Amino acid sequence: MLPRDQLARYARACLADAVRVARWAAETGCSPQPGPEAERAAEALRMAVPLVRTHWDRAKLAGLIELHGDTARAGWRLRAWDRDDSAVLRGWVALFDAWSLAHPAPLAHEQSLVAEIVEAVPQFLSVMHLSGGPVTFSLLHDLLAQRIAELRAERDTNQHGATRAMVGVALPGLLDWALDGLSAVGALTRCPDEEPAGEPGVRQGSAVLTPLGNWAVWTKLEQICVAAQSPAGNIEQSAEEMLRGCARMTPGPARDEYRAWLAARPTGPAVTELLEAARGDDALIRGLAFEALRVVGAPAEEAVQEAANEPTLRPYALLWLAEQAGTDPEDLAGGAPGVLTRQEATWLWVDTAAAVTDHGEERLLVDHLGTAVQGSVPKLLEDVRATGHPRTVQVLVALAAAHPDPALAKAVRRAAFQVHTGGG
Repeated sequence: MLPRDQLARYARACLADAVRVARWAAETGCSPQPGPEAERAAEALRMAVPLVRTHWDRAKLAGLIELHGDTARAGWRLRAWDRDDSAVLRGWVALFDAWSLAHPAPLAHEQSLVAEIVEAVPQFLSVMHLSGGPVTFSLLHDLLAQRIAELRAERDTNQHGATRAMVGVALPGLLDWALDGLSAVGALTRCPDEEPAGEPGVRQGSAVLTPLGNWAVWTKLEQICVAAQSPAGNIEQSAEEMLRGCARMTPGPARDEYRAWLAARPTGPAVTELLEAARGDDALIRGLAFEALRVVGAPAEEAVQEAANEPTLRPYALLWLAEQAGTDPEDLAGGAPGVLTRQEATWLWVDTAAAVTDHGEERLLVDHLGTAVQGSVPKLLEDVRATGHPRTVQVLVALAAAHPDPALAKAVRRAAFQVHTGGG
């Protein structure tokens, strides 16, 4: 497998024209749809109109551009394109996954068969990956036909156990379409020989995966293996139930569980579900949700930025965003000066203390005092009384009960009483 930076160079080259079109659209706010805007883009980019439209479609499929009504805006991948290899590779994989949209099938073919081809292609890509070299067109044709027959048999099992016949001579044209589509997005290279042989219409020759194609198939096979090896078996659970299952795990096994859960579902819905879990009443689940979002990484950035507008999620979201921007996680401890305001840091201290109160030990709650930004208990209590966190009273009562210093415990109980009664 090639180094990641070299793969990213290939991906940048593959999407170079799509990036040019996307940047033009982001700068102008216009989408180069058929008509005057496409003509403007073609003139500005010195590119033929059909190519502008092709690369515009690719830019959308790769997540380089976002449409807000009729206004085009740069997507996070485009903003990170020159500095973040991960953003580049994720953009290319998004295009690879959408190859059948980037290279539509001929209208003459039955659309149900086209859908079966798309569903069957991953299997022959896996064979190409495992073969480590070129695979003949005739073998690819046989693999495709066999997989389609299997898919049909699976669907027909409930209908008296009947199976449909193997695909006939209509398939070679669609094999050509699939190979052309995968070649167009940079996943494979065709080595054709125009002499017909074997099945009617199936040409001699072969196809081989590109380095990007090999990497993408390997990554997807790895994801399948990860999803199948969930240590605690939480893959089918909701985000909240999965996080509860991770609550007693140490960080390493918990991250393995997050990866398995995420590998089993599309990224967008998974991020939405994690943030929804974070909005609940359980502070521990809130913290764990953002730990899982750290495993997601950059694709969650836009959703987390929106979450930063919600008071309950804001401190967690700001720390997450600072970490994504390159801040050392160790520098984000102790209230993260420069990232969180003193009020936000205090709110986070109370929220974390609530998680410890509900799920931890008394000793941990006492130790948590040392993480406050205020530097002294009186100053902390003053800020805690003003923070407005709904769990403030319960946290202070639990801290007073746990602390071994009678004088400090008394001060904490007094603060809890003042919050409870609305006193100063």
